[in-house]
Amino acid sequence: GQQAANDWLAGVYESWGVGVEQERYGTWRGWDRGWTHIDLVAPRMRTLNGTMMAWSPGTDGPVEGPIVALPTFTSPADLASWAEGIEGAFVALNASEPTCRAPESWETYGTPESWERMQALRQANQAAWGASVRAAGGQGAIVRAIEEAGAAGVLTARWSVGWGANKIFSAPTSEIPSVHLSCEDYGLVQRLAANGQGPRLRLDARAEFLGEVPVYNVIGTLPGTELPDEYVLLTAHLDSWDGASGATDNGSGTVMMMEAMRILKEVYPNPRRTIIAAHWGGEEQGLIGSMAYAEDHPEVVDGLQAAFNQDNGTWRIDFIRMQGFLGAGENFGRWFSKIPREITQHIELDVPGEPESGGSDHMSFICRGAAGFRLQSNYPDYRQYTWHTDIDTYDKLVFDDLRNNATLAAMLAYLASEDDDRVGVEQRELDGRTWPGCRPAQR
Repeated sequence: GQQAANDWLAGVYESWGVGVEQERYGTWRGWDRGWTHIDLVAPRMRTLNGTMMAWSPGTDGPVEGPIVALPTFTSPADLASWAEGIEGAFVALNASEPTCRAPESWETYGTPESWERMQALRQANQAAWGASVRAAGGQGAIVRAIEEAGAAGVLTARWSVGWGANKIFSAPTSEIPSVHLSCEDYGLVQRLAANGQGPRLRLDARAEFLGEVPVYNVIGTLPGTELPDEYVLLTAHLDSWDGASGATDNGSGTVMMMEAMRILKEVYPNPRRTIIAAHWGGEEQGLIGSMAYAEDHPEVVDGLQAAFNQDNGTWRIDFIRMQGFLGAGENFGRWFSKIPREITQHIELDVPGEPESGGSDHMSFICRGAAGFRLQSNYPDYRQYTWHTDIDTYDKLVFDDLRNNATLAAMLAYLASEDDDRVGVEQRELDGRTWPGCRPAQR
């Protein structure tokens, strides 16, 4: 899937006359998702809402077994004793939520007293579960014990604290399937198991491991005419978690930067500085593609005028932090004075701001003292409902706002390219804290 996206993206740039290459930066574990069929078969029949987690082993045809819940552990010895009886079972690995009703619903329609009681219950459940896991030696120890005991699989849940949204990441197991269930269905099977009501599960999950496969960044370039060794970057990561379509993380950033490059190619094909659209691989595994690019291209880091990164969904860009670069606000002030008010009126500039400590691919340049900026749209809505969830789908995109954002990116790239002055990268004092450091790319 990743390679198909790379090929499609490169083909579009070629059709626009934008120079493009797929630049290999390393390898990663290849894994191909098949189907996941999950059915509760006792004490009643019900098809469950869930999916196999990324890099999970599959099954060899349908597998059926009882569902068991984790007990309360007080020591690793408790874990060892319990694990002796779970061969062939599916283990519910997490605490269940007392409610899957979104908090905004509780606050709007519930009484303050019921909302406070529900919050207290949720916090108490999470605290008790965490204490039990720590007493057993941690989740890693629990998963190892489950696999060594010959369990059929593990069931997990990570609710996104919003209606119908669940966070889906990678499998904690390496030998048996890991299946993520929705908040509602995980709560159902965990309660049935905890209450001794004999739940049984049938799972048919297909997956194929492909070995080590090459991984790439896709780099589109408009060469500079006057200052070819100075650079403006438009960046977004192309990879996504596959619990859904990755539409807002980060299909939206991808098409935004593509459209900005299409605009620039049409109206500004011979920029003063070199303009690069960089579509990164491996962001979700630790900013790997952008970190590798920065390592491999010190000339771009040294000559960087500005990098503009977008990586959080839809809605209009409404916040840009200067990341602690003392001179950046002056450049942005000039640029914003030339951008139509209908675009800038939504945006707060944080001057001089502070550098972020993580998050997205602009950090691969900030950690090297180069001017990287995040073009950020509304974050709470994105974080709650579409960031790494099973409902991050095409229908969540707001194309009016994406057009606005692409226009903003194209204008910023043009203005940064034409600016007579380099963006100032003197770093502010951080009250005893140190500037974020770079870690080596995991290739």
